[in-house]
Amino acid sequence: MNQAAGQQNWFEVGDVAHLPSPSLLIYRDRVENNIKRMLALSGGPDRVRPHIKTHKMREPIVLQRGLGITKFKCATVAEAELAARAGVCDLLVAYQPVGPAVRRLAELIHRFPQVRFSVTADDGAAIRDLSGAMALFHRGSSRGNNQPDLEVLVDLDVGQHRTGVPPGPQAIELYRLIASLSGLKPGGLHAYDGHLSESDPVQREQACESAFAPVAALRSELEALGLPVPRVVAGGSPTFPFHAKRGNVESSPGTFVLWDAGYLSKFRDLDFLPAALLLTRVVSKPGPKRLCLDLGHKALASEMPHPRVKFLNLVDAQTLLHSEEHLVVETDQSEKFQVGDCLYGMPWHICPTVALHSEAAIVERGRIVGAWKVVARERRLTI
Repeated sequence: MNQAAGQQNWFEVGDVAHLPSPSLLIYRDRVENNIKRMLALSGGPDRVRPHIKTHKMREPIVLQRGLGITKFKCATVAEAELAARAGVCDLLVAYQPVGPAVRRLAELIHRFPQVRFSVTADDGAAIRDLSGAMALFHRGSSRGNNQPDLEVLVDLDVGQHRTGVPPGPQAIELYRLIASLSGLKPGGLHAYDGHLSESDPVQREQACESAFAPVAALRSELEALGLPVPRVVAGGSPTFPFHAKRGNVESSPGTFVLWDAGYLSKFRDLDFLPAALLLTRVVSKPGPKRLCLDLGHKALASEMPHPRVKFLNLVDAQTLLHSEEHLVVETDQSEKFQVGDCLYGMPWHICPTVALHSEAAIVERGRIVGAWKVVARERRLTI
């Protein structure tokens, strides 16, 4: 294993006896290492707009701000409020607001005038709703006409087919609409290429270039029409080093801060350190070569096929059963474990796993030194 393995028993916690299980563990030094590594790959803090959806916590935001990062990206209104309260001054909500989220976002913008907010959108009716909400808050604001317009980035579909419009005539039409509506102004383009998952970095970069070429062409066309394109935000953790080479694009990695078993196994060119694990205990030994652990669906993201976790101190474990509160594994090492013994598991997908925990125990030099609240796992904070 490469640098990501680190010291052989780096994951062990000395004072684990008083820690309940299952628990989310975050290794602070590794988080900081990952942030520094991301900055080195991207070319500096002005080139990146990290996504906070992976960790949903205040402290990683503060660590990143301490290293010079000023621009961030999020998905929910709760994440946006968390970021604003953590001192972020430039925030992109990369999720088209609909329903009550429109009013909530407008209220958040009104509540935090020091933050430069922007949002993505791909639908004309949704864009008009945003304009209406911003107009209401403009009229109700004590700043009157000094209330800044909300920047809207057109969300582009570059191959994932999840959200966005193709970079072509429909995108230009939406961009013109944004420019014409009160309370809004064009903020640029957003192009997330989460479908690009080639393990070979050469093939991944080629796919990234092909997916981005229409975006670059659209940017040039919009500027030729006299429409400003203040920024292009592109990519995620697997492709951000490629977008960072462009010079006029903000890359937006997210998973890098904690990393996980899925990315570790697939993207070996990205030398980030696993910085979040799950502590679980043996709660039963239901038969030969079997261990039952307290690591059910409610503590470990279950949206993917098995393996959903990689145990660092039980490498041959094979999943037999996974339910709400239990994970049964088969292993030739079962006789070495007693009921109550601890295992350390690296989630295959860390982002939804974090959202299952209300807090994370923070590890430094093999000791628990505190806890970080997973604040934005909630759908609503105060707004």
